[in-house]
Amino acid sequence: MIKIIDTITKVAASFSAWMLFVIGVMVTFEVVMRKVFNSPTIWVDETARFCLVWAIYLASAHILKSRELITVELFTGSLSPAKLKILEFFALTIIAIFSAVATYYGAEVVLESIDMGRKTSSMLGVPKWITESAVPVGFGLLLAQAVVEMIKLAKGGEVTASAEHKI
Repeated sequence: MIKIIDTITKVAASFSAWMLFVIGVMVTFEVVMRKVFNSPTIWVDETARFCLVWAIYLASAHILKSRELITVELFTGSLSPAKLKILEFFALTIIAIFSAVATYYGAEVVLESIDMGRKTSSMLGVPKWITESAVPVGFGLLLAQAVVEMIKLAKGGEVTASAEHKI
């Protein structure tokens, strides 16, 4: 199960990276259309925002897995490896709890948007649940990855004290 979640996380991160590339292509297209041909599009702005929201949420689990989250290392340098392990397990627990809450309430918002038929206020009028779904999906992946990282840590995995070194 750990390998499956790690693989899903990797695929989601790859998809996220491609979405960021597509955003760059779309924005470049919009600039050319607007400045060269004086013919702006109605779809680039909103589509790029949708892609950005999805890309960020899909990448979050991979960022946790690779330990690239922002951390404050005020006093971790003076802690023993055992205390660092406890501290990291605690941090992963907090991430998991927050992710579970965000997944639950995010899913409620999505279901409410579907029931009410909410749409964006733009000319495209895209259903809001398309963007809002990124929250429960992204936090669901983050929750699963946090649990996997807790299991790895409990089984004797590495403790990451900072991006530069491992203890």
